[in-house]
Amino acid sequence: MAQFQIRKDDFSALRVVSTGASVAIEEGEVKVKINRFAFTANNITYAAAGDLIGYWQFFPALGDSADGWGVIPVWGFAEITDSKVDGLPVGDKLFGYFPPANDLTMVPVNISENRFVDGAEHRSALPPGYNTYRRVNSELGYDASMDNERMLLWPLFITSFCLWDSLQVNNWYEAEQLIVISASSKTSIGMAYALHEDDKAPKVVGMTSTRNLDLVNSLGLYDSSVSYDSITDIDPNIPAVIVDMSGNSEVLGKLHSHLGDNMKFCVNVGITHWEATGTNEGIITERSEMFFAPSHIQMRIKDWGVEGFDKKSADFITQTVAKSRSWLKLKTLSGLSGLEGIYPDICAGTVAPDEGIIIEMEELRKD
Repeated sequence: MAQFQIRKDDFSALRVVSTGASVAIEEGEVKVKINRFAFTANNITYAAAGDLIGYWQFFPALGDSADGWGVIPVWGFAEITDSKVDGLPVGDKLFGYFPPANDLTMVPVNISENRFVDGAEHRSALPPGYNTYRRVNSELGYDASMDNERMLLWPLFITSFCLWDSLQVNNWYEAEQLIVISASSKTSIGMAYALHEDDKAPKVVGMTSTRNLDLVNSLGLYDSSVSYDSITDIDPNIPAVIVDMSGNSEVLGKLHSHLGDNMKFCVNVGITHWEATGTNEGIITERSEMFFAPSHIQMRIKDWGVEGFDKKSADFITQTVAKSRSWLKLKTLSGLSGLEGIYPDICAGTVAPDEGIIIEMEELRKD
């Protein structure tokens, strides 16, 4: 058993821990072999919000001297290699939330033909969306050729879909312009696809770094774009709603101050610039709120039902993934050693936004 870990108090510190032979499973458990997973800046957001939302609790760090070390959850595919649960056979292929490791023992409950929930006690109080696993071979029209895009973009575009829906529910916060901070992030791009097709959406301004302006402009999804150095180019006389994917408090404070009373609302989503979080100087906190996609999903499931939400969100994601193939470049790396090599660049935010990292766990299958 091997597991990738980082320091909770220093995200740049990493290690791979091997714990020797795996422990046999008990009645009511299954063991899965993790085959592949995606790793993006969104995973760094999980670390940055690890204590706030509970991301560290999903997969406890294993091995000796584990105090202070955490495991960043990832989205990927696995297959059942051992089962003591009726109805879940060996070979069943799963999509869901896993540790960056070579296997995982789970306690399936609420089992149906298409999904189950990991009922492990330490996960019982965590958001149900993260505890649900899809049995993909039972999905109508399942296409294995879409696996890479699914694990890379589904977790991001489901948030894109929920943000778009939430903005509509709130009537765009009475704004006439929507400013997206970190417009080159994949979640921002997913939301921009939805906004671009929505005749009722206000005009959209994409804000990004100077090095990513060409990519943002090439997408043709934003009505205009500015760099972080050109905040004053944004018209402060137009009522605005901000969707912030960066968590960069310095940029956010300057933008809030620039807009003043016309900053109608700020939706805080990601922390892609986790190293720049800090003071709230200039930030209008009383008109700011953290957005948590699982909560919005639960709200819409009550409104639309599980099948209704799945259909609406799946239709959006399928269409948006297809559009993203025009700019997305997949980069496949081997095993946890491959993750070790690329992780510092992801952590530092230097991986190109049009690149998607896929980790194939082939090298660990012999363990």
